[in-house]
Amino acid sequence: MYSRAHGEVHRGARVGWLRAAVLGAQDGVVSTSALVIGVAAASSSRSAILVAGIAALVAGAMSMATGEYNSVSSQRDTELADIARERHELTNYPEHELEELTTIYVQRGLDRALAAQVAEQMTCADPLGAHMRDELGLHEHLMARPIQAAVVSSTSFASGAALSLAAVALAPAGARIAIVAAVTMVLLAGIGLLGARLGGAKPLRAVVRLTALGGIAMVAAAVVGDLAGAVV
Repeated sequence: MYSRAHGEVHRGARVGWLRAAVLGAQDGVVSTSALVIGVAAASSSRSAILVAGIAALVAGAMSMATGEYNSVSSQRDTELADIARERHELTNYPEHELEELTTIYVQRGLDRALAAQVAEQMTCADPLGAHMRDELGLHEHLMARPIQAAVVSSTSFASGAALSLAAVALAPAGARIAIVAAVTMVLLAGIGLLGARLGGAKPLRAVVRLTALGGIAMVAAAVVGDLAGAVV
């Protein structure tokens, strides 16, 4: 008998918004922190650093929103075009589509007689849904959602960038770069841990990946800022 306690929990439905959230938060933290560290390496003016950081927050959030919306919209358009084509073929070539579905089930391990029976029953129940899942690999809860991706990515970007700016605003001038770098590493570790938990993945790998790449970005920004400050 099926038991609720023994039920499985799948997190595939979270893939779309989770990817956008992790990408946005990571980008907001890393890009803003790297920018303010670069500016801080070239100038000690807190106001100049904060202005640059705020500009980066606004521009980055808008860029994330438009970029995610356009890219995910392209994916959505492709998915809808494939569905429309499949609907047309089901209307005009039903026998061919039934044979196509049967072949798919044969390739997955069913003998031909059983595959034909399954294909017929699936076609009677929901022909378009069957071809979406088994031929196109599309599932309604996993299809692209442009607005969701845009809102989640821009909001998470702004949140991550705001935390980086808070570190700049509160840190003393003498330790500003070190404090921003330390706060950034903690934030990236937190983002990696949270993203892994929500996605059911191993947290250590995500934490190491985010902190390592974020550290490289900040070091590069500090070096460039220091060189630019020396030239200017």
